[in-house]
Amino acid sequence: MPLIDSPLRAGEASLLAAEGSTRKRPKGASTNEVVRSAHIGDNAPLFREILDLFIPKGSRIADTTWGKGAFWRQVDDFEYEILPSDLQMGIDCRDLPYEDGSLDAVVLDPPYMEGLFRQKENHMAGGGSHSAFRERYSDSKATEKVEGAPKYHDAVLDLYLKAGEEAWRTLRNYGIFIVKCQDEVSANRQRLTHVELINAWEERFYCKDLFVVVRTNRPGIVRMVKQEHARKNHSYFLVFVKRNPSFPKRIRPTKTEQVRLDALLQTRQPTPVPRVKYEA
Repeated sequence: MPLIDSPLRAGEASLLAAEGSTRKRPKGASTNEVVRSAHIGDNAPLFREILDLFIPKGSRIADTTWGKGAFWRQVDDFEYEILPSDLQMGIDCRDLPYEDGSLDAVVLDPPYMEGLFRQKENHMAGGGSHSAFRERYSDSKATEKVEGAPKYHDAVLDLYLKAGEEAWRTLRNYGIFIVKCQDEVSANRQRLTHVELINAWEERFYCKDLFVVVRTNRPGIVRMVKQEHARKNHSYFLVFVKRNPSFPKRIRPTKTEQVRLDALLQTRQPTPVPRVKYEA
């Protein structure tokens, strides 16, 4: 058996040196400065990284559940053309005022607690530290009772799916759809919202990535008798790509399509980020 550290013969050494000088080397450098899939903290730092990773500068982005712009606190002015909207502005994410295929990206972060969809205001979630969330995202109004309409978690899912239809309509092919969601236990049943959305949108959107956000404080339970499920202390950013209806298996533009998209970006008009003091 040859020794591992035995010296190479002169001919072998020269041959290896010659191969090394002509062998094709892959581009790039070693680094651990990468965007990671799990983040402990609030949404803003991770949202900025998601934009940097997936959305070219200058893109037209509609944030359809703007609230007070919490996601955008660490995004610099004039990097994107930003179109903010929410119920307080009179725009429902399920009925957007934009033309078909006119957006490069859509951001969706609707209320993902079934407690914001109850039929009596004094039964609604979102009080105390979540009052701003309740005001901006559910308009602080109880859900009108409609016979046969979905209830509880199914009402949450119905809102996501209808907003997803509008996102698909207004996005250009290969446009990016960023969705914030959280799993929940509703009526004592585990509902994995992120799985439900990925499966529901599979034909129209390719799920390109998933990020987990873990909150820094410890969640509690009011009036617990016996714990049946783990308390959720994480949520998700899902990143989807709108499929090209003519080529639904294609998940990225061809070189020719990319040239057209690059030319389209030159027509966008980047804006400052609307700065509103955010209160949780």
